[in-house]
Amino acid sequence: MSLDAALRGDSALAVYIDLKSPYAYLAIEPTRAMAAGVGVPIDWRPFTLDIPSYLGSAKLDARGKVATSQRSAQQWTGVKYAYRDARRYANLTGKTVRGTIKIWDSSLAGISMLWAKDQGPTLFDRYLDLLYSRFWKRELDIEDLAVLASVLRDAGANVTGFEDFARGPGRARHDAINLAAFDAGVFGVPTYLVRDEMWFGREHLPRVAWLLGGSVGPPPEVANRSFSA
Repeated sequence: MSLDAALRGDSALAVYIDLKSPYAYLAIEPTRAMAAGVGVPIDWRPFTLDIPSYLGSAKLDARGKVATSQRSAQQWTGVKYAYRDARRYANLTGKTVRGTIKIWDSSLAGISMLWAKDQGPTLFDRYLDLLYSRFWKRELDIEDLAVLASVLRDAGANVTGFEDFARGPGRARHDAINLAAFDAGVFGVPTYLVRDEMWFGREHLPRVAWLLGGSVGPPPEVANRSFSA
């Protein structure tokens, strides 16, 4: 068994996402469409990116101006392009993607995803949509457990015991998921595990669908033609 298949486990399709990634946000709907088309459930898994380790860090003031920065000029160029690129795709589907005011620690958001996931796929999907939409409109402090609990309630989740979960078993689960993924080679989001293969980026959805469908016919080109932007 390959390392990728071992990490995937019993799930036909595992997908790693992080709330603070606009690319993960843009991948949610097309990933759902792809999975529904082949009749396979999605095992969503939180993966908290360490952005400062490769893109540096920065924080904006109340006016949206850079207050502090530990980024090189080259890193700033990459970050600015990435957001511009994400906004162009977001505009195609009516989504809002506003640049974040700092590099958030999104681990609590990942833990809250695990809490919602334990309450069933319908609740989880509803929570994911609220969480991503509000965060990218700059409406959420995702480092505040009370804020996350409020979004969970809005999605219809039972939040009794959530804060204890987040500080104890939820944190342990989140950290174990991240460590296993990192050790297996996951480095970004969205990352797809299917059969014995790992694919990074939503542009690979046609290939993922082909693999899930039994690899019938020639493999598709790397292009996201079959699903929404």
